Amino acid sequence: MNNTEQGTGQGTAQGNTVKSSTNFKIWLTLGLFIAIFWSAMQPSSALANTDNDASANAITNGSADSQSQIASKLENIKSQVIKLNRDLFILEEDLLFPASTQIAVFVSVDIGRFFTLDSVELKINQQNVAGFLYTQRQRRALEKGGIQKVYMGNLKMGQHQLTAIFTGVDAEGRTVQRAVTHQFEKTDETVMVELKLEDNESSYRADVKVEEWVL
Repeated sequence: MNNTEQGTGQGTAQGNTVKSSTNFKIWLTLGLFIAIFWSAMQPSSALANTDNDASANAITNGSADSQSQIASKLENIKSQVIKLNRDLFILEEDLLFPASTQIAVFVSVDIGRFFTLDSVELKINQQNVAGFLYTQRQRRALEKGGIQKVYMGNLKMGQHQLTAIFTGVDAEGRTVQRAVTHQFEKTDETVMVELKLEDNESSYRADVKVEEWVL
């Protein structure tokens, strides 16, 4: 079993342990959402207490107010659902990729004249872990300053090697590759590595620079 697989197994085991203790919180949050939604769908108390001798115009106004209140509550529920989805996504990442084993790799681009990016391939400890083929739209987004999270996984603590191979086209239309190898140490903190593709004015080619983020 290679290092990456061992790290994955360790992360999965930890995730399963934490998941059992968070199920109650998830169901409690979902129950709260259902309660809010049910409350929003109930008739307004102001409308329910309308006097029998109220005029038709007053009833109509009360109904309009009630609908306005329901619409406001539904909009509030929509905002809470968005926040709930975000919280559950963060929780899922924490379960699957705890900080003690997590590694994340990002790609950024500062190129234009010497290299046009087509694809990237990532290896950790000589094992393929990720690959990505870029569309023109995705490439332009990177060239405008975007940063792509191309890989997230688990590793055990210790020394590791990251290899990235970028394939693209040079200024003369030839298919070329740019590669970099980076040695790093995995501690009990998250490892975040940025791979930067940059034009090199002196060599008239693109280079790959590696930067580890410190949180």
